[in-house]
Amino acid sequence: MTTGTLLAVCRVHELHRTKDATGVTAIDKRAVEGPVTVHPLGLSGDVQASRKHHGGLLKAVYAYGQDDADFWTQQLGRDVSPGLFGENLRVAGIDASGAVIGERWSIGEQVVLQVTMPRTPCSNFARFLGERAWVRRFSEANRVGAYLSVVSTGSIMAGDTIRVEDVPAHGVTAAQVYAGLDREQAEALLAASADDLVTLTPQVRRSAQRALRMPSPA
Repeated sequence: MTTGTLLAVCRVHELHRTKDATGVTAIDKRAVEGPVTVHPLGLSGDVQASRKHHGGLLKAVYAYGQDDADFWTQQLGRDVSPGLFGENLRVAGIDASGAVIGERWSIGEQVVLQVTMPRTPCSNFARFLGERAWVRRFSEANRVGAYLSVVSTGSIMAGDTIRVEDVPAHGVTAAQVYAGLDREQAEALLAASADDLVTLTPQVRRSAQRALRMPSPA
């Protein structure tokens, strides 16, 4: 069993105005001290300005790995502190981008989360970070982190142990979904879904179906 550490729990610090139809973004998240309650739609005290693109039951919590943050710290020449990328959980010892779709994370004594899909960067993320061509750079690096749904609610806090459990045999990761699935990966995901071994988000299912429509290599 893989184990890691919850380095920080982050929730919205301030809403920022945007130029899109929503009008605000909750990407400005900061680490908080003490226990935080996790409920089916995410962390107590957190908010998502638009649940069409963020949040909801299938994207309740966003996790980002310290290894990926360290990569960006070196690339950007600035500290990528917990919450800077809009994540709720900063984790160490766990490859969030390389997490298998459907694997479960047990955090502390009560909370269980399930990996659902990769994060897709947006213009609000780029504007908040203030880095040139950020969406393209973030996408090309494919260090996207993972969204998770809440299987069991409870309380978590920085320093809690994370245990990776119930890793599906299909082996397809969040980063692989974001990069674009090949036919074998798509078939594995859809077969696991058909056997009720994993629940696919609409986005992941569309990605798999799109891969099957692509012509096979000669």
